[in-house]
Amino acid sequence: MGIVGMLNMPRRIPLTAWIFLGMIAGALLGVFAPSAARSLAPVSTVFLRLIKCILAPLIFGTLVYGIAGAGDLKQMGRIGLKAILYFEVITTVALFIGLAAVNLLRPGAGQSLNARTAVPALPTQTMEGVLEHIFPSSVIDAMARGDVLQIVVFSFLFGAACLMVGAKAAPVVAFCGSLAEVMFRFTNYVMWLAPLGAGAALAVTIGTNGLSVLFGLGKLLGTLYLALAFSVVVIFGVVIALFRIPLESFVAAVRGPTLIAFSTASSEAALPLAIENMEAFGVPPHIVGFVLPTGYSFNLFGTTLYLSVASVFVAQAGGIPLSIGQQLLMMLTLMLSSKGVAGIPRSAIVVLSGALTTFHLPMEGIAVLLGVDALMDMGRTAVNVMGNCLACAVVSKSEG
Repeated sequence: MGIVGMLNMPRRIPLTAWIFLGMIAGALLGVFAPSAARSLAPVSTVFLRLIKCILAPLIFGTLVYGIAGAGDLKQMGRIGLKAILYFEVITTVALFIGLAAVNLLRPGAGQSLNARTAVPALPTQTMEGVLEHIFPSSVIDAMARGDVLQIVVFSFLFGAACLMVGAKAAPVVAFCGSLAEVMFRFTNYVMWLAPLGAGAALAVTIGTNGLSVLFGLGKLLGTLYLALAFSVVVIFGVVIALFRIPLESFVAAVRGPTLIAFSTASSEAALPLAIENMEAFGVPPHIVGFVLPTGYSFNLFGTTLYLSVASVFVAQAGGIPLSIGQQLLMMLTLMLSSKGVAGIPRSAIVVLSGALTTFHLPMEGIAVLLGVDALMDMGRTAVNVMGNCLACAVVSKSEG
């Protein structure tokens, strides 16, 4: 084939580019034709449902096969300790970055908490409730609800039991390996709809909320996104350099899941593609199967940063001065109360409401934040997914 013939051949556009084009089309539709954009809600809902039906069998198959195939419970225990240690360090860094950004830029100064939206009824959450929530009473119920943390706990124990049983469990382990492969192929089929689903989700978000909120609370949005961008470039960049993670390959692996997370504001929507891409990146299946889903409950970098910004914003908008000591105590409260609540609807708002109550800050701040929560949720969810993919790479590198 000559050079002219090669140049005339149609080039295959990668999935990431299609998703990006879908997001641009969805954003334009949401701005210029909001009523038409809102009518696309069923499209985004169908896409998210297809993704969620993948989660339980994919996590179960990947994690059980990975643990049983690893053949060493001590290794899995070591991986778990490294992951938890990394999660705690990186989320603490996120809190301080958010605290620095909100004190430096002061987005709440001059704001009013006289919101038109009523403060919603939010469920209370205690540490005892969080601990009990980790362990499923029924794995079927956990899978039906898509509770990622409970599925991980059951799969980990099930995989450990298969490992201890040995040869008799070989058919079960082989089935789990086959199940994981089938679900990866299933994921590929569903990803054909990703550009349409991501574009529809973004169109619905912008068509419903409009861009008018950018004028009223633009400084708050700017503060959050500036802090998130700083974290991705500086903090994640330092981690990548310290652990010598190949930057170009890592960016290629996380680009697709991050775009899906941003457009849909759903970490679960990005999880199947993130698992597949991180395994293709070179992270062993047993590390991906454990670290990535667990991080969805304990390594929410973007959400943690948002909590620190939002809590101090409410204090600033309410005209309540907080000393550095009070802010640090609030950050400690947020850090402890935010663990393991990912399965709770509006978990970030639930955690934030608890902190506002504890420190006697005006609950009207919740109603104000809800006005732009959809736009803030997009950014923090994308950074959550990126941070969890990075955690997989870090633990894998530490294991050699």
